[in-house]
Amino acid sequence: MSNKEHIRPSWDEYFMELANTVARRATCDRGRSGCVIVRNKQILVTGYVGSPRGLPHCDDVGHLLKKVTHEDGSTSTHCMRTVHAEQNAICQAARLGISLEGGTCYCRMTPCRTCAMLLINSGIERIVCEKKYHAGKESEDMFNQAGISIEYFHDEVLRYDRQKGDDY
Repeated sequence: MSNKEHIRPSWDEYFMELANTVARRATCDRGRSGCVIVRNKQILVTGYVGSPRGLPHCDDVGHLLKKVTHEDGSTSTHCMRTVHAEQNAICQAARLGISLEGGTCYCRMTPCRTCAMLLINSGIERIVCEKKYHAGKESEDMFNQAGISIEYFHDEVLRYDRQKGDDY
């Protein structure tokens, strides 16, 4: 028998660990992300970054990259082949007829602007992120305006391979 005391994770820690496990199924190496949506401590749906059903995955055929020029003149490169983890979780709920009203969304980073709008319209009441996303300020502002709580485990920006730049 071990002398080390077992420390049980909080509910937020538990669901975030599950979101990170779900992220392992992601099929785009530019930002493997996962999402778990729960209500009353019960898992409703999960989602991960991947191509739409029946379409090829980045891991199999490569990325579909587009360069975005921002208002400040900076550029970033995004993969357009995949659907975000939050979007896939919302789609899963729709396919299964599950209401997300009053739910909490656990995800690796601040949802993008589009995901934020979908989460707001889905009735999500709380967002819990592991880290911040480099372009997440607009989403944070929308969540605040909509009265949706957003919380972070860490106050740092999530960095992942091949996140920005012109080398593609």
